[in-house]
Amino acid sequence: MTVPIPQTYTPAPDRYDGRMAYRYSGRSGLKLPVISLGLWHNFGEVDRVDTGRAMLRRAFDLGITHFDLANNYGPPPGSAESTFKVILDKDLRPYRDELVISTKAGYDMWPGPYGEWGSRKYLISSLDQSLKRMGLDYVDIFYHHRPDPETPLEETMMALDQIVRQGKALYAGISNYNAQQTRQAAAILRELGTPCLINQVSYSMFNRWVEPDLLEACHQEGIGTIFFSPLAQGLLTDRYLGGIPEDSRAGKTGTFLKREQVTESKLNSVRRLNEIALARGQTLAQLALAWVLRHPASTSALIGASTVRQIEDCAAAAKNLAFTEGELREIEDVLA
Repeated sequence: MTVPIPQTYTPAPDRYDGRMAYRYSGRSGLKLPVISLGLWHNFGEVDRVDTGRAMLRRAFDLGITHFDLANNYGPPPGSAESTFKVILDKDLRPYRDELVISTKAGYDMWPGPYGEWGSRKYLISSLDQSLKRMGLDYVDIFYHHRPDPETPLEETMMALDQIVRQGKALYAGISNYNAQQTRQAAAILRELGTPCLINQVSYSMFNRWVEPDLLEACHQEGIGTIFFSPLAQGLLTDRYLGGIPEDSRAGKTGTFLKREQVTESKLNSVRRLNEIALARGQTLAQLALAWVLRHPASTSALIGASTVRQIEDCAAAAKNLAFTEGELREIEDVLA
């Protein structure tokens, strides 16, 4: 039975009392919570609005002030932004100035040659649509979602610069850019006078492609980093300690985490990592989040969630982000 959500929402008065940590994004004045909430999954038209509403409320109560979207999040594409508007209108719009709201464009969104990639035509049109869907005058961060191999990078960055100058976004970001692309984008934006705020990339204990070049490039360029899929699509949680549950992502078809990827060797690594987490007084998810946040260039870890309990578990990672050299060696031994 679904428990009704009270219609009148008042945020927790202690939401900024130290449970959540905040970090500057690169060389900027913008702080992000070390745990941010993404609306990639579970906020589409096919999902229950009340569930998403309960999760966003609880996240804000715990000091999670950053909510991350994209034009194509759903399903269907666009519906996560529409759901977010419903929750803003019901609960969070009075607190808009306490929130960092981000969206992106780069993947396939509508038919024809102007519905994806990185042209000025696509990026500006897409953001205009996103703002309408969310009922916003501006977003805090607008990202180019993926590098475009055909559009000149100068055009894409000039579009981001124009968007910021028009007041449709406060900051410009990039996503899925490698080290070389990041340096090139940063140089163009710096010359235009709109610094690159942040790069959003995938990173986890089982997906370390950002080491060392990209993390170092961001650190040197003064760009923050925010990591998506830090829990490896749920593999780095207690869900898989006993094997593959049938109702898990790896147990279903059509998900990003495939059953064949969850080998017995990987499950053994998960169990060993869980032992390290327990010795630190953490859950496995909290350990995995703290681990991706250990680098000087790291700003935030972006979680997805399907329940309030998952948000509470992940938010508690902020209580212990420090590692001893011995703990880091133990983790490396498991991951080797």
